Amino acid sequence: MARPWMQHVDRFCHQYLQLEPHLDFPPGEVLKLADVQDAVYSRLFADDAVQYGPPERYRVRTLKELVSRIETAIDDWDEHAVSDGLMSTLSVLLCTPLPPEATSVQQRYYVTYHLSLLAREQSPGHDATVVNQPGVTLLESRSLISAAGTTGLRTWEAALHLGQYLCLNPSVVAGKHILELGAGTGYLSILCAKHLASAHALASDGSDDVVNNLADNFFLNHLQDSSGISPMDVKWGHALVGTEEERWNGGQPVDVVVGADITYDRSVVPALVGTLADLFRLYPRVEMYISATQRNEQTFQAFLDACQKSRLDVGDVQFAVPPRDQQEGPFYNDQVAIRICRVSKP
Repeated sequence: MARPWMQHVDRFCHQYLQLEPHLDFPPGEVLKLADVQDAVYSRLFADDAVQYGPPERYRVRTLKELVSRIETAIDDWDEHAVSDGLMSTLSVLLCTPLPPEATSVQQRYYVTYHLSLLAREQSPGHDATVVNQPGVTLLESRSLISAAGTTGLRTWEAALHLGQYLCLNPSVVAGKHILELGAGTGYLSILCAKHLASAHALASDGSDDVVNNLADNFFLNHLQDSSGISPMDVKWGHALVGTEEERWNGGQPVDVVVGADITYDRSVVPALVGTLADLFRLYPRVEMYISATQRNEQTFQAFLDACQKSRLDVGDVQFAVPPRDQQEGPFYNDQVAIRICRVSKP
């Protein structure tokens, strides 16, 4: 039977593993309970609790605040106490030298996105705790907006939002061949291949660095030997079929094209739309879903204008960003406008 405080623990744990900068700690009346502290310790801080966990600096900062909040919440030290496990782990972490912060920001770290919409129902008598909950784990550069000339080393809100739409509408990709444009970390491709039963997911990007890094993220999600996912270098605006190949992608089908945050740069929009038009010529019945964070109305309008010029129709898919307090994972900014569009060829 699920315990009433478990939703607080779940939310905190999922945010922690996603490396959220601002965590929703359980309320004080919950934190002071021994069962709650034991649950947090066993899920996040015990030895080997997390295979791919946050960096040491993040662990130290979080655990220090957690212990401080527990101490503040305790009003009767005869009845409540701080977990020995949490205190012991904090002592070890405080004695462990941390790398310089200038070094830390250059590194990639493990980030796990909990897929709340796919969370499995637990059998009676079993709490929905730590094992086998659906998620996607990635190596990301969270502190670097741009590395090696690309923004593809972290997962952006538009990908998380489109992923939620696909989780609610799995028939869009189930049993189909998926092409992800501007894949970045490969979040959408991995989601489709690992959790949404796509026939195959092709994670494409125009950056060699990004494409080379995809192998790490495939491995983290146990897809390294899978025939259901593969990387590909696709540079927008270049002919998909060159002189050396008779058929693009070895003649394999593409049923659905997805792309997230690929319209942010006005200068690449003509090349992007040219590639979309090429894909329609190769696959007349292909479906396309583009998710965009609307940082600049003029940039997205440039995308719409380019589509119109290429005789492509763009229609909105009604799917709102949930308020932050209603998100259970993945967590993303509810103050940004994210638009999901379906592109079609009349």
